[in-house]
Amino acid sequence: MKVTRFDHVHQLTFFAPILPINVQLIERELGLVLIDTGLAQNAEAILAYIETFERPLLAILLTHAHGDHVGGVDTILKAHPHAELYVSRRDARLLEGDRTTDPDERALKLKGSLPKIHSLPDKLLDPGERLFGLRVYPAAGHTPGSIAFFDEKERILFAGDAFQTRGGVAVAGDVRPLFPLPGIATWDKRAALEHAEKLIDLAPQRTFVGHGQPVAGTHRLYLALKRAKRKQARLFLR
Repeated sequence: MKVTRFDHVHQLTFFAPILPINVQLIERELGLVLIDTGLAQNAEAILAYIETFERPLLAILLTHAHGDHVGGVDTILKAHPHAELYVSRRDARLLEGDRTTDPDERALKLKGSLPKIHSLPDKLLDPGERLFGLRVYPAAGHTPGSIAFFDEKERILFAGDAFQTRGGVAVAGDVRPLFPLPGIATWDKRAALEHAEKLIDLAPQRTFVGHGQPVAGTHRLYLALKRAKRKQARLFLR
């Protein structure tokens, strides 16, 4: 496990540099907030790192329901039973094994690993809600209920897989040859593109992603958006 610290945000990276999986641990005054949990085998290392702090784990916030983001939930919550689990209302259904699409969603096949977890969410999140100093923003596309968390005071975006930086900065669904997995596992490329543009409009000063290094500013995100738009126009995505 590689740890990179950015002030009060600690990024824990597993399987770097080839197949990096990131989780972020945020220090708050009353305790710690964990964004995503990696794979099941990453949970013990995450727990060991949490133990280096003299603060409790307050919550786990999930950006989406893929296995490389929810795999450690059950083990971590078993060790920290008072921590609360938060996930989007839409992706909570995926955690229960429901892979049906809604009438207002494109009837595309869901992709990627979607394991069931035993832990029940303490709260289902909707866009616009605020918790632990973070605002919830919709980021559907990679999964139907993907969300991002934005620290409006510090202008830090926790984007999950709405973007990747390993293999080159890219919008979800834009398959990058050096690291194609997030692109391949994207459910609706059109929705991913639309929500990526709205996240860039937040003008984050730093963006953390599920796979790769954080991005400073928006210039590289904007270039990735332009590339994805050109691809969409060229390939006439359904």
